[in-house]
Amino acid sequence: MVRGVLLAVGLLAAAPAVAGEMSVEEARRFVVGKVFHYTCFEGTRGSGRVNADGSVVGSIQIRGEGQVRYAALPPGTIQVRGDSVCASLRGLPIQPCFNLERIDANSFRGSIAGLGFAYCDFTRGHVRARLVHHRPRREEHEPAPLALRPSLTADSQ
Repeated sequence: MVRGVLLAVGLLAAAPAVAGEMSVEEARRFVVGKVFHYTCFEGTRGSGRVNADGSVVGSIQIRGEGQVRYAALPPGTIQVRGDSVCASLRGLPIQPCFNLERIDANSFRGSIAGLGFAYCDFTRGHVRARLVHHRPRREEHEPAPLALRPSLTADSQ
């Protein structure tokens, strides 16, 4: 569940005219449908996208070690509550909300409200990521994992 929160934190952003705290509407305009690369305070990193329905899709590498994994969170994971952007993840005892601080036109920092040390830095992707489905071998009984692979086209979003 912590992985889901880190992925969600990493995929929320906005680009107001000046650096500083972003409003919910600014964040929505800047982030929805765009790819961001992120690095978190404890080394977790990856890339991903928040969709208009509040779902999240991307990759994650916990603490920057081991295998990069595909991650997908269902619609409604990212929600607006009043003036806050929050995450709703099944199995978590809390539904964390985030502070979103713009760094520049292409990057921001997202931190868990009340836990400023728990943050991820996000930078808008320059390479479009596409989902590629690997075909399972016939003897495999599990569905094949999805992987993110960069394409050679520039991210126009």
